[in-house]
Amino acid sequence: MKEIAIIGSGSWGTALALVASRAGHRVRLWAHSAEVASLLRLERENKIYLPGFALPNSVAPTGDLAEALGGAEIVLTVTPSHVCREVYGQMLDHARPETVFVNASKGIEVESGMRMEEVVRDVLKVRFDPRYVALSGPSFALEVAKDEPCAIVAASRSAEWAGIAQEAFSTSRFRVYTNNDVTGVEVGGAIKNVMAIATGAVNGLGLGYNSAAALVTRGLAEMTRLAVRLGGRSETLAGLAGMGDLVLTCFGALSRNRRVGYELGRGRKLDEIIGETREVAEGVKTARSARDLAARLGVEMPITEGVYQMLYEGKSPRELEIALMERPLKRE
Repeated sequence: MKEIAIIGSGSWGTALALVASRAGHRVRLWAHSAEVASLLRLERENKIYLPGFALPNSVAPTGDLAEALGGAEIVLTVTPSHVCREVYGQMLDHARPETVFVNASKGIEVESGMRMEEVVRDVLKVRFDPRYVALSGPSFALEVAKDEPCAIVAASRSAEWAGIAQEAFSTSRFRVYTNNDVTGVEVGGAIKNVMAIATGAVNGLGLGYNSAAALVTRGLAEMTRLAVRLGGRSETLAGLAGMGDLVLTCFGALSRNRRVGYELGRGRKLDEIIGETREVAEGVKTARSARDLAARLGVEMPITEGVYQMLYEGKSPRELEIALMERPLKRE
């Protein structure tokens, strides 16, 4: 049995708290919002983000970050990627070098172009070099909460740290593989959200499977080019954190990013779509950060560029479709 702190109580953080409890651990589930923390304590259910699932007695909700982190052997952060730096800054005074930090946030920091591993190391380096693990792969929170079979990846530069995360979160229904390509795993987890917005827009335009399949396949090529340019391995993008997560997010009905794209394809405005939910569609911010990073590195990412233009420059989904199809012909 381990002491695990889960920082972030959205749908995915709550689902992972259920997983950790099923694996036999004691969990402190931290909520940034006082409203959510109070609801979790009083109702023993996350009625805002993941209704219908009672929290086991082994899960202790809290709104106090110091209380959540006290004595934790594993700290699992499940926050929107754009607040990752802020949250780790708040944890700095309570962080301990012997702790394994497992990050399940998927994105690229807009201001710096850093992956989440780089952000975490940048914050914690003033005290120590963190024992870092990235957790990623095809996993909808609702299905994980239902205890449906799922397989994901724990990636770390240390086989020991990856193994600690693998052992801690694996159950008979939640299978964790290890990997040492943190860069490839994190790039896949970030860029697949951008591709899901593009795929959703294709569906919203009323186009069929031919169009969606072509876009997803070429999207995988973009993800792979960026990952390799940053030092990742192409085979990682063919695995769970790449192709697996890409397929889930682009075609799954529970995908928030796909829904954003779908509604854009139907002609609705971005602000209106985002305003309808309290949950974050990571691909909206990642489209900007990935586009800037690709430009800086000289990596060709036309779908990402098109999604950026659709989200931030007013390009219509139909114009995106035409621009992609009329690009110069080339070898695959």
